[in-house]
Amino acid sequence: MTRGRLLLVLGLLAVLTVAGGIGWWVVVRYLDTPGPLAEETVVYIPRGSGVEAITRRLAEAGAIDRPWLFRIALRLSGRDRRLQAGEYRLTARMTPAQILDMMQRGEVLLRRITVPEGLTVAEVYALLAEVPFLTGELPEPPPPEGRLLPETYLFPRDASRRQVVRRMREALEEALAEAWAQRAPDLPLASPEEALVLASLIEKETSLPEEYPIVAAVFVNRLRKGMRLQSDPTVIYALTGGKTRLGRRLTRADLAVDSPYNTYRRAGLPPTPIANPGRRALMAAVRPADVDYLYFVADGTGGHAFSRTLAEHNRKVRAWRRIRDRAGGRVPLPVPRPAAGGQPVGGTEEGRVEPDGAR
Repeated sequence: MTRGRLLLVLGLLAVLTVAGGIGWWVVVRYLDTPGPLAEETVVYIPRGSGVEAITRRLAEAGAIDRPWLFRIALRLSGRDRRLQAGEYRLTARMTPAQILDMMQRGEVLLRRITVPEGLTVAEVYALLAEVPFLTGELPEPPPPEGRLLPETYLFPRDASRRQVVRRMREALEEALAEAWAQRAPDLPLASPEEALVLASLIEKETSLPEEYPIVAAVFVNRLRKGMRLQSDPTVIYALTGGKTRLGRRLTRADLAVDSPYNTYRRAGLPPTPIANPGRRALMAAVRPADVDYLYFVADGTGGHAFSRTLAEHNRKVRAWRRIRDRAGGRVPLPVPRPAAGGQPVGGTEEGRVEPDGAR
C-alpha cells in the first residue's frame, strides 16, 4: 500500500470514528432527554412485539418523539431483545432511558382482583370468568369447596385464569396452615380440614368481624356438648350445592332434607366446607372467644344476639320476631357481600327461618 493510500484509509477511519462518536453522543443525549409526555398514561405492549411495534405504541401514546432515533437507540443499547410485554404506567416527561429501564425490568402495571369472603367455588369461578383482563379457561375440574382464599390479588394484564386459581389455592393452604399452628388447646377439631369446614360456617353466618370469634365459640361449644349445629347456611348448601342462590327463605320442609350437609338433622360438622372462608374466619375457627354461648339469633341491627340458655334464646327470638313484624317481614342484617354479577351472598334474608336451636 502506497503512503498516499494509507493516509486516505487512516483519514476515512478517523472520519468514521468521529462520526460514530457524534452519533453515539446524539443517542445518549436523546435517551437522557425528558420525553414529550404531558401527563401520566398507560401503554400496553402485547406479547411478541418487536422493535417496530414497541416504538409505534410508545409514539402513538405520546411517550417518545423521533421514533427513528428511538429504534436506533434501542438496537445500539442491545435492549431490543430484553424488553418485557405488559401494561406500563408512564409518568409525564419520562426519558426514553427510563422507559427502557422500566420495560427491561418488567415493572408492569398490576390490576386488582377482589374475591369477597363467603363465596362458593362456583361463584368464584363465575367472578373470574368475567374479569376482562384475564386470559384462558378456568381449570377443570374446579378445586374442592373451600380451597380458594378470598382476598385482593394483584395480577398483570393477560395473566391466565389458571394462574389466578393456582395462586388462590396456594394462599388458602398457607393461611390454613398458619391458622392451625396457632390453634387453641383442646379444640374439638381433629385436623386443619375440620377447621376449614368450621371457618366456612362462620363466614356464612355473619359479616361482622367482631362476631366471628363469638359465632365460632357457639359452634365449638355445641360440638363439645354433642349438640347439632343447626346452621341455616348448611341447609342452603344442601339444597343448592353451592351452585346457585336459593332465592327464597328456608321452609320447615327444607330443614328436614336428608343430606350430610343438613346440620339440623346430622350431628357434627358437614363433610366439606360450604364456602371459601377468609383469614379472619380461619383464625376465629381455631381461636374462638372464651364465652359459653350456645345460641344466637338476628338482633335487628345487622348483628346477632347471643344466649347461654334456651329460655334466654327464646326470649330473644320473640324480640326478633317483633322487630321483623314491625318492619313488614324484613329486618336489617349484616351488610351484603357482592358476588359475581353483583348479587349479594350472605347477610341477606335468604334462607332465614323462624329461629330455634343455634339460630
